[in-house]
Amino acid sequence: MAHIESNQGKSSDKQGFIKTRLLVIDDDRKLCRLIKDYLEPMGYEIALAHTGPEGAEKAVSETFAAVILDVMLPGMDGFEVLKQIRRASNVPVLMLTARGDESDRIVGLEIGADDYLPKTFSTRELLARLRAVTRRSNQTTKATETPDAQEIVIQDLRVNEGSRTAVLGDKPLDLTPVEYDLLASLARAKGRIKSREQLLDEIAERNYDVFDRSIDVHISALRKKLGDDPKSPRFIRTVRTAGYMLMNPAERYD
Repeated sequence: MAHIESNQGKSSDKQGFIKTRLLVIDDDRKLCRLIKDYLEPMGYEIALAHTGPEGAEKAVSETFAAVILDVMLPGMDGFEVLKQIRRASNVPVLMLTARGDESDRIVGLEIGADDYLPKTFSTRELLARLRAVTRRSNQTTKATETPDAQEIVIQDLRVNEGSRTAVLGDKPLDLTPVEYDLLASLARAKGRIKSREQLLDEIAERNYDVFDRSIDVHISALRKKLGDDPKSPRFIRTVRTAGYMLMNPAERYD
């Protein structure tokens, strides 16, 4: 039996080769087989679930480096599965949406998905997205193990770039890797505007559509965790047609 490292989503086979464990939750068995056949020769170990309840149970009871999650599932839809996963884990989740439907993408990102992919994806694009979300997650894990680094302090908000953590007052913020990357980028540029394009370039390793709204959804989620009112923001200010800026609440901005 393969040995599974409890905190890395890795396993080793009988020859000692390390494999990255992925969970695919999709009722399309043909698509699951395609994903499995494509990724396994590249060093991934693929577990499959074909219903929502089965997928949710596997995702929270076992250790995976990432989860590929379809929106339309029997027994429980992908959004509810994602909610259950997020109650127990920050494992990266890549959601599959039919025809790239924008409303599905926005809902998924708001709940806590790390990325999305239309079901018309190419296998090469799937691999690139997986590598991007798992790389961000690995950076978070490694940084937590070596917390000594610069801390950015903005009044009662502290962003530690070594541990990749943020604390507001005395309350640690439960941020996804993407939300942390956004907050750190804005914190480093404190008082300066960062355009959506700049933020996307920094947090992702793929090409976004000009009208992609995912950055706005992640900012909205980050604001909620900071307790920010978009109409009267304390920290994150929207600069119309320009982008976003992290403010010091003690300073005035015209």
